[in-house]
Amino acid sequence: MKFADIIGHNDLKRCLAAQIDAGRVSHAQLFSGLAGYGTLPLALAYVQYLFCPNRHDGDSCGECPSCRQVDALAHPDLHMVYPVNKQGKKAGEAVTSDMFIDRWRELWSEKRGIFSADDWYAKLDLGKTMKGLITAKESEEIIKKLSFKSYSSEYKAMIIWLPEAMNQEAANKILKILEEPWEKTLFILVSERPEQLLATITSRTQEVAVARIDVESLKRVACNEGKAADEALTMARLAGGSILELRELINGATDDVRAQSFELFTRLMRLSYNDKHLELFEWADDIAALTREGQRQFFLHALRLLRESYMMHAGLASISYLWGEELKFCRNFAPFIGNQNIEILVEEIERAMLQIQQNGSPRIVFTHFALAVSKQINRLK
Repeated sequence: MKFADIIGHNDLKRCLAAQIDAGRVSHAQLFSGLAGYGTLPLALAYVQYLFCPNRHDGDSCGECPSCRQVDALAHPDLHMVYPVNKQGKKAGEAVTSDMFIDRWRELWSEKRGIFSADDWYAKLDLGKTMKGLITAKESEEIIKKLSFKSYSSEYKAMIIWLPEAMNQEAANKILKILEEPWEKTLFILVSERPEQLLATITSRTQEVAVARIDVESLKRVACNEGKAADEALTMARLAGGSILELRELINGATDDVRAQSFELFTRLMRLSYNDKHLELFEWADDIAALTREGQRQFFLHALRLLRESYMMHAGLASISYLWGEELKFCRNFAPFIGNQNIEILVEEIERAMLQIQQNGSPRIVFTHFALAVSKQINRLK
C-alpha cells in the first residue's frame, strides 16, 4: 500500500516520508487514531516506504517485489499482531495471530485495511459478547520472530494492531522488548485508545497522531461513488472524518441505524428531563438488547447530537450539519447543553463505550449511564 492510496493526511504522509529519507526512524512508534481515520493502512504504507528500494517523490514504487509482498501482507520481514480468540476455546488453550492470518488477509483485501474491531471479531465468528485478546503467548511469538535476522530488507517491522487488547503479562513482555530493542527493528503500535496502554510503554514510543480525514478528501470519495457534489459534501461532513462512517452513508446502511439511534437519544433526553426514572430502566433494557455494533452506533450518534446541540447553545447554529427531525429536536434541546454539563456528558458516553468494549454487563452499564445523563440534563432546567 502506497502513501498515495491513503485517503487524506497529505501533510502527515510527507512528514513520515521525510523522516525515513533523513534516516530518522524511531524504533518504536505509536500510531494513534480511530480505525475510520485510516490509521492502520497508514502504518502499513509507512513500512512499505521503509522497505522499498526504489522509493521516489515521497512514496514507495508499488511495483518492486518488496512493495508487492507488503501489499499482500506476505513480506518475510513484516509481522503483524492483532487481537484473536475463538469460540469453544479449551481452558489453557493459546491462540495467536498466525492461526488466523488467512482471515486477516481476506478482511484486509475486502476493506483495504480500514475496518473496525467489530468487523474483525465478526470475521472470527466471536458472537455478540466475545472479543479478541493479545496474550503472553503472542508476546513470546513476537520475541521469537524478531530474534532472527531480516530476510530481504534492512529493517524488520512488527505492527501491533489494538495493543490495548494486551493482557498485563503480554504488555510487560512487550515493554521489555521496547526497552532493549534489536538493531534495525521497527515496532509500530496502532491504537484507538492509547490512554489504555501502560504509561511505561507509551513513554518509550514516538507518537504519530492520526487526525480525522479532512472533509474535502471524503467528499472526493463520495463523488467517485457517484454522489452529486452537494450530497457528497453533506455526507463528508456527517462522516466525522471517518471513511467507515462515510461508507455507511454512501451505502445507505445507516438510515435505519440513524433512525434507531435518534429515537433512543431523544427518548433518553426526554425521560431525563422529566425525571422518569422507572422508564429510564426500561430504556436501559431496550438498548442493552441491541447488538454491540448497534450500541456503538448509538454512542457515536449521541456524541454528534450533543456536539451539534452545544454549538447551537453557543450561537453557532450556522455551521450545524443537522436537518429535519434532528434539527427540530436539537433546537429545543440546545438550552439544556452548556458549559456546565457538556464535558461531563461526553465523559459519561466515553466511559460507557469503554465498559461495553470491555464486556461489562450492558444492562448495568446503560442503567448507570441513563441515571448519570438524567442528573446532568437537570442541571440546566
